[in-house]
Order: sequence, then structure tokens, then C-alpha cells
Amino acid sequence: MINNRSLLIVGGLAAAAWLASNSLYVVDETERAVKLRFGEVVEENIQPGLHFKVPITQTVRKFDTRVLTLDTDPSRYLTLEQKAVIVDSYVKWQVVNPTRYYEATSGDEMMATRLIQPRVDESLRNEFGRLDLQQIIAERRDDLMTGPTDELDDLLRDELGVAILDIRVKRIDLPEDVSSAVYERMRSEREREAREWRAQGQEEAERIRANADRRRQVLLAQATERAETLRGEGDAEAAAIFSEAYGKDQEFYRFWRSLNAYRDSFSEDQDMLVLDPSSDFFRYLKSPDTLDVE
Repeated sequence: MINNRSLLIVGGLAAAAWLASNSLYVVDETERAVKLRFGEVVEENIQPGLHFKVPITQTVRKFDTRVLTLDTDPSRYLTLEQKAVIVDSYVKWQVVNPTRYYEATSGDEMMATRLIQPRVDESLRNEFGRLDLQQIIAERRDDLMTGPTDELDDLLRDELGVAILDIRVKRIDLPEDVSSAVYERMRSEREREAREWRAQGQEEAERIRANADRRRQVLLAQATERAETLRGEGDAEAAAIFSEAYGKDQEFYRFWRSLNAYRDSFSEDQDMLVLDPSSDFFRYLKSPDTLDVE
């Protein structure tokens, strides 16, 4: 009797353990789940925590809802002017609708990436196809990917139950033939800009030089005018002083001028002067009494 009772207890505990393990399940904080009955969804978007299910008839599928990364292969796209660019990008995506995700991919992450990648490739192909090479080079990569990100997010939420959070371009390369043409055009553009800047600088230099020359001429003219004015005023003042001085004794002035003339005429030993002795030049030599000094 004791052995039978022990067996019943052990059997009951084992049945309870089996029932608990097959009836209770835990959804982690990083997961969401759906409950299935014979493959049909009967409860959607089960939140984190401890939950109950009917053993055997019901099963639970859990999905990772963390942000996942899809690193796409480099792809060749044509620009608006039919020039090729090689784009290396990656996608950040996340499961937001577990039911739709399960129905579209059976919960297989590899299948999900295989469905996402061609959509991304098509969207990027369309985006690069509407831009020319200059716009692709000039625009910021974050701004370049805004349109494809929003477009794919709207599409794949309904189609796959996933959100496209971000599409980032890691690198944009040019084929060898296109690179040479682009670099040559960039070099020509920079040379053109350099010529424009040099021309503007030369024009500005000429303008400054012309202004400086004009200012110089004005200053010289003003200085010359001032010098002539001062010289005239000085000459006039000197003449007035001489006139006043000579006017006090005109006879002495004539005598002084004659002495200066004698000195200048006979400054050298070989100087010779042929004049009539009765000339007025010898007035003060012939008759010193002629000078009337008061």
C-alpha cells in the first residue's frame, strides 16, 4: 500500500511538472510572441511576462524585437545621367507586428532578410536614378536616405510587419572610368573658381591702386598749391621788406649794388671788362664823393 501511494505521489508530481512546463511560458523583455492553435494565430502581440497556454493544442512562437542590422552587398546603380555608382549600405530594422511577421516569414529571420534586401535595393536604385552625380556627391548621405527609409517603412510594416528604422550609406564608389571623368570635372570646376577669384582679386587690386594713385595726385596737387602759395607769400613779404629797406636810403642801395657788381665782374684774375671810362658803371670808382652818406 505504501509503495503504491508513493508511486501515485511521484506520478502526480511528474504530471504536474509536465503540465506546468507545457502550460506556462515566459516572454522575455526583448521579445514579443504569438499564440497558435494548430498553426492558426489565436492571440497576437503577447507582451513580456509569465503566460499560460493549453498544452498540446496550443503553441507559442517568440520573436526578437530588438533592432537588427541587415548589411547589404555593394550594389551598382545608375544615376540620372546614366553614370554608374557602387553603393555599400546597411539597414536597421525591427519586428513591430509579430502576427504579420509570422504570417509573412514563418518567424524565420533569414527569410525576413531575403525579403527585405530586394525592397531596399529597388528603393535605392530609384533614389539614385532620380539624382545626377553632382547631387549625389554634394548632398549629405543622411538626407539622401530619408526618402527611401520613409517609403520602405510604410511598405514593409504592412507587408512584413517590420519597421525600417534607418538606411545608411557606408560608402559610395565610382567605377574607374567614371572616377576619372568626375575627378577631371571637379578639377576643371575648381580651376574655374580659382580663375574667378583671381580675376576678382585683380579687379579689386586695380581699383585700390587707382584710388591710391588718384589720392596721391590730389595730395601732390594740394601740396604743390600750398607750396606755391607759401612761396608767393614769402617772396611778397621779402620784396616788401627789401622795398622798405631800400626806400630808407636809395643812394646807399645804388652804391651797394655797384659794389656787388664790381665784385662779381672782377672775381677772377683774368677777368677783363671793356667799357667806356665815362660809363655810369665806374661812377663810384671815379668819384667816391658821389656817395652822399648821412
